[in-house]
Amino acid sequence: MSAQIHANLTEEQVREISASLDEPEWLLEKRLDALAALADLDMPDVIRTPGRNWTNLYNLDFEGFVDPLNAAEEKDQVGPEEVEVMSITEALDEREEFVREHFGSVIDPQENYLTALQTALFSTGTVVFVPDGVDAEDVTVRTRMNSRSLFNYTLVVTGESSSVTILERQTTGEDVEGERYYSGLVEIDAGENANVQYGSLQNVDEETYTYTLKRGHADTYGTIDWIEGNVGSRLTKSSVETRLLGEGAESQIVGAFFGHNDQHFDVASRVWHEAEHTTADLVTRGVLDDEARSVYEGVQDVGSAAWDTNSYQRENTLMLSDESEADASPKLIINNHDTEASHSATVGQVDAQDLFYMTSRAVSPRAARNMLVEGFFVPVLDEIKVEEFREDLADLVAVRLRE
Repeated sequence: MSAQIHANLTEEQVREISASLDEPEWLLEKRLDALAALADLDMPDVIRTPGRNWTNLYNLDFEGFVDPLNAAEEKDQVGPEEVEVMSITEALDEREEFVREHFGSVIDPQENYLTALQTALFSTGTVVFVPDGVDAEDVTVRTRMNSRSLFNYTLVVTGESSSVTILERQTTGEDVEGERYYSGLVEIDAGENANVQYGSLQNVDEETYTYTLKRGHADTYGTIDWIEGNVGSRLTKSSVETRLLGEGAESQIVGAFFGHNDQHFDVASRVWHEAEHTTADLVTRGVLDDEARSVYEGVQDVGSAAWDTNSYQRENTLMLSDESEADASPKLIINNHDTEASHSATVGQVDAQDLFYMTSRAVSPRAARNMLVEGFFVPVLDEIKVEEFREDLADLVAVRLRE
């Protein structure tokens, strides 16, 4: 089943976006190829059981909220002097061949309908390059969406024996009414013995639909650690993925979400072990209240060449309401017997005995519940090595509990 192409997505619009960014011809061609491919592409994969899609992306109303030529944002992208942090326009002007080499090298622009739509229509983005041997922190990318739709692209390339910590945040302004759509692709190419920490905190308003795909390639002894926090949006479709391509490569994916009202979170963590002595650790915790819904998919794929692999996965969802709903699908795909791996997923409610114990000691039921929720997130927060991100996520949880 292919997605429906709406009349407001045209070649003229794509050419106008490209011209406004003064792009080279090769990038315009990638956009036009992606646009032409839309008619034959499906939505991203979702978990299906007989008679049901756990997330129905085909109901998204692109006609209603994708407005290709009216993208507005406030963007703050900064980093230390030894790291190149550029807008996509600056990168194309100053490092065109570098961008050409890496653009679409990690995520195929035509992987699915939404990646192709993103490639055809993106109007903003950030390129980060960390040279060999440079250790850098405090690269920050803040995006405040001030339009009906926004398509954002991020490229991170790190040299040999370098390291970088990147914090990304998405929010929405208050000057746009009605439904919105935010799309973001992140490509990370981590060089040999490089270390990348990438934290993303999504807190857009609850009239916004979001689709994000973040994928990294880790070279020999390279490390890519992801932190993914989702609090806002009406519907979130998010996937964080690492391909461990080099011997000794490692990845950790830490995820957290907190849904209320009728929010829907479809989150995925995926890792491919494709070389010897690779290690992965996937940790996700979520809380649901009211009529919120979550769908989690975790995939650990161990290839036939991935000798001496260690791969672990655990996901836990806490339900605060009888009307909320959670589903989880952890998966192990093992094609090499020299593997140590485990996976687990649990769904449960606040422990009644814990609540009784606390309320019997003069703690109000509301305060007791909030303390238990904050405690539930502690194992995830403890995995987050970046103090600023850890504090930001804890603050958002505290705000949600007070609502």
